[in-house]
Amino acid sequence: MKSPIKKILMFALVGIAILGLSSCGYNRMQQLEEGVFRAWGDLEAQLQRRADLVPNLVATVKGYASHERETLEAVVNARARATSVQLTPEMLSDPEAVAQFQEAQGSLTSALSRLLVVVEAYPDLKANQNFRDLQVQLEGTENRISVARQRYNQAVQQFNFSIRRFPNSLTNRLLLHLERKEYYEADAAAREAPKVEF
Repeated sequence: MKSPIKKILMFALVGIAILGLSSCGYNRMQQLEEGVFRAWGDLEAQLQRRADLVPNLVATVKGYASHERETLEAVVNARARATSVQLTPEMLSDPEAVAQFQEAQGSLTSALSRLLVVVEAYPDLKANQNFRDLQVQLEGTENRISVARQRYNQAVQQFNFSIRRFPNSLTNRLLLHLERKEYYEADAAAREAPKVEF
C-alpha cells in the first residue's frame, strides 16, 4: 500500500519541480542578456560607420579649408580616441568603462559639430557634391546611432528588470550570477541648452 502512495507523491513532487523550474526565468534572463549584447553590437556597428566616414569628411574639408588645421586635427584626434576605447559586451556591467567609452564618443560628436560650424563659412564647400553626400551620410549615421542607443537602453531595461524580478532574482542569485548592465547615457554637454547669440 505504501508503494502506490509513494509513487503518486514522487510524481507530484517531480511535477511541481518541473513547473517551478519552468517559471524560474533561467532561460528568459539569458535570452534578455543576449538581447543586450545584440543591441550593443548594433550600436557599435553604427559608431564604427561614423568613424569610417570621418576621414573622408576631413579630407574633403581640408581641400577647402586647409587653414582650419586646429579644427581638423581635433576631429582626427577625437576619431582616434573614439576608436581606441574598446568596450566588450562583458564590460557592460562596469560603470567606469561605459563612462569612458561614452566620453570618447561624445568627444567625437563634439569635434564633428565644430567642424560643421566651420564648414558654414565656405559656400563652395557646402555646394561640393562629395561634401554634401558625406554630410547626408553622416546625418543618417547620427540618426542610426540615436536609434541604436535607444534600442540598447530598452534591452538593458528589460534585462535589468528581469534579474531583479521574483522569482528570477532567486534563480540569478543561486545559478546565473548575472550583473546589471549600464545604460548608454547622453553626453553631459547635451544636457545644456545651446546658447544662440546674434
